[in-house]
Amino acid sequence: MHRRSILTFSAITALALALLPSSIIAQQGGLKQQLVGTWTLVSWEQVQKDGTKQQDFGANPKGIASFDGSGHFFVMFARPELPKIASTDRLKVTPQEAQAINVGSIAYFGTYTVDEPSKALLFRIESSTFPNQVGAQQKRVITSLTADELKYANMTVLGGGGPIETAFKRAK
Repeated sequence: MHRRSILTFSAITALALALLPSSIIAQQGGLKQQLVGTWTLVSWEQVQKDGTKQQDFGANPKGIASFDGSGHFFVMFARPELPKIASTDRLKVTPQEAQAINVGSIAYFGTYTVDEPSKALLFRIESSTFPNQVGAQQKRVITSLTADELKYANMTVLGGGGPIETAFKRAK
């Protein structure tokens, strides 16, 4: 009878673990395992030296960050009201359209590593719509990471200004 109880308990435990949401199981792994997946942008704010906050991509920015388990990432941020190109040909933009699109969006990708002790993401940027980033290693300090929320601060801002605080929610 004792063997039957052990087998029953083992079967119930295995079933319970199988039914747990994957996000709960992921929380038990390291930061990299928790980070893997697709995240949608909630907010993007740059904190200036005087304490004011600047929202380069507007109050309701659009964006995505994607991290895979092999160490590759993709990030894109954009203002929701980017102008349409009047000519409908992306190769024939006016200087004003090009300026608005350039200022109102950024995309980059590359590889990443996670420094667990300092809770930091280290991005190695392979390509970017802001070419000055290419080849750079940039640091993001994770300030919050749960199953459904990711917040980090960009500590390596090019062009001046203070750190950029970015918040995401996990894509469904």
